[in-house]
Amino acid sequence: MSDTPDTPTTETDVVEAAEHDGVETGALQQWADALVEELGALGSTVEFDTVRIHVDPARWVETINQARKKLELFSWLSAIDWSKDVEVGDPVDDVDTLEERFEVLCRLSSVENADGAIFVAVIDRENPFIDSLMPTIGGAEWHEREAHEMFGIDFVGNTNLIPLYLPDDFIGNPLLKSYPLLSREVKPWPGDVDVEPMPELPEIEATDDVESDTEGEES
Repeated sequence: MSDTPDTPTTETDVVEAAEHDGVETGALQQWADALVEELGALGSTVEFDTVRIHVDPARWVETINQARKKLELFSWLSAIDWSKDVEVGDPVDDVDTLEERFEVLCRLSSVENADGAIFVAVIDRENPFIDSLMPTIGGAEWHEREAHEMFGIDFVGNTNLIPLYLPDDFIGNPLLKSYPLLSREVKPWPGDVDVEPMPELPEIEATDDVESDTEGEES
């Protein structure tokens, strides 16, 4: 018996597995669409078995609190910096079409089953602010402090946006794509490093003694 019976091994198995994945994605999309309608959200996307619910930033707290009637567990909150100016790493693809922005993300999950979704609000990158979840979700305080420190986002209503990791006199927000990492001025970013090839093994020529021993063994 195979240890991995669910792994497709034939063309038919591959097609059936793809159809099964399609059914699962379709079911997730239906669940996401129903949640969008229930919450009055902007829309949803489903990729890699992950549901993203797009939320009006002006209704951020209201939507999250309403969603917690079904998805009770607050897992985490963070942000993504969509910027054309990349100081470290690979440059942005299609830089001319990129809409610069911040995305604030909050993950909520059910405590009864595997249901869960990431709630996403788009905010202005030049004046980044959004209402704080802290008054209704105490555990959000730490996450908002981190996002404020690393991205510079203001969470209106969080009265404790003090540094978690950095010194009080630190200048800048280290998770911005435009933030220069001084360590990379000394050591190049991985992938840009020139690696010397392994040295070739020297060719060893047989001596007369070795040839004599070999001839003796053959005789």
